[in-house]
Amino acid sequence: MSESQDTSVSESQDTNAAIWKSDAVVRQWVASAEDRERARVATWRFMGELLPFDAEATFSFVDLGAGTGGASQAILELYPNSRALLADYSPQMMEAGTAAMQRFEGRFAYVEFDMLAGAWPDAIPRDLDAVVSSLCVHHLPDDRKQGLFAEVLDRLRPGGWYVNFDPVTPDDDLVGEAWRRVDEREDPGSTERALHRSPEEHARWENHVRYMIPLERQVRYLRDAGFEAVDVYWKRLDYVVYGGRRPLG
Repeated sequence: MSESQDTSVSESQDTNAAIWKSDAVVRQWVASAEDRERARVATWRFMGELLPFDAEATFSFVDLGAGTGGASQAILELYPNSRALLADYSPQMMEAGTAAMQRFEGRFAYVEFDMLAGAWPDAIPRDLDAVVSSLCVHHLPDDRKQGLFAEVLDRLRPGGWYVNFDPVTPDDDLVGEAWRRVDEREDPGSTERALHRSPEEHARWENHVRYMIPLERQVRYLRDAGFEAVDVYWKRLDYVVYGGRRPLG
């Protein structure tokens, strides 16, 4: 069963720090990253293709919740004259990401940023060419999703784009059943494994799903923030890419 398909978790004390500032958790995450990230490279590249730049364009982008830099690496490869500023909450993830991105030395930098708090560090400039985020916005409660989208719009230059890749929940039980059916066929035993998580696995799962919401609500938040050209540009079951641009006027 996909981790994004049970939304019964109570919104108790936030556990992001316990999960993502744990040396042990981040070591485990990094150790298993290769296979996981290989499956996402095509989606990250697609996010880059949505950005309105020529292949040789010189521009900078911010990668929110960047983790070890998977999305940034795909975009930096697609645009060889681009530069990335990777923002993340976890010093451990930033350290691991700095090592993982050494082939892009001179074209990237990390900055610590707690999106839940919403205080943008001075190291993230205004008039950004583009902002991307990958697999992190679903960790924010709804008020912070809305706040983040407004803050991103304010930081973008006119015509600048924001693109997000994230999991969502179904807003129809039959849709959720279809998602689970495909998950089980593609990964036999996934439903059974979900019922027998270790305490550590269960804590990470709760942290993963606690603030996850249906797609349409998030698209509405983006429009309400003031973005135009808002669309769901890619979707496969519970994983989506949506985005939009800051109006020119």
